[in-house]
Amino acid sequence: MTPASSPVTQPARERSTRPTGRPGWPQPREARTAVVECAVLAVACLISYWLTRNLLSRVYSVSRDDDLLGGMWAVLATIFVLRDSYGKSVAAAVSRISATCVSFVLCLIYLAFLPFHAWALAVLVGASALAVMLLGRPGDAVTAGITTAVILVVAAVSPQDAWQQPILRLADTIVGVAVGALAAWTGMQVKSFLSARSAPRQAMSRITNPGQDG
Repeated sequence: MTPASSPVTQPARERSTRPTGRPGWPQPREARTAVVECAVLAVACLISYWLTRNLLSRVYSVSRDDDLLGGMWAVLATIFVLRDSYGKSVAAAVSRISATCVSFVLCLIYLAFLPFHAWALAVLVGASALAVMLLGRPGDAVTAGITTAVILVVAAVSPQDAWQQPILRLADTIVGVAVGALAAWTGMQVKSFLSARSAPRQAMSRITNPGQDG
């Protein structure tokens, strides 16, 4: 996952500029939208972490450290998926799941028979990127490579039953993606509700102040 994938680091909408050419403070509507998006992101990350850390770990747990890693991985998946529109979030969810599935298959096959090696890390990262490209999804190459690298390094840290790592990380990803997609839908509903509430006030402002831009 690249930093550009995060809704926090995506290019901000154009802001009004001052006469000096500097960007000014955002308009109240823009500020309200930003607050809603960031609040939804924060709550979604908390839910992803809690679900993975407290529920999945009860189903199966390798160690406390691995449970914490699972919580972090789910949070990263949520951040990756949560975008400023539901359509973009669904597309990001498909991207994340497809890249993770490719890494899951390659890493599971390898770790079922062989332990971690540096050369294997390099080969499988390259193979993961190549696989998604051949599947017609070149935009997922970075995500697939990163996922493979994380799985193999964690397998090196916890070599006992290392083959379990791809399965665990896939489960974490599914939780994070599901929460992210649901949060994106919820965010759209909240913003629509706030826009509907502010519309009458904006109309009234135009009537009472016809010389001002509402």
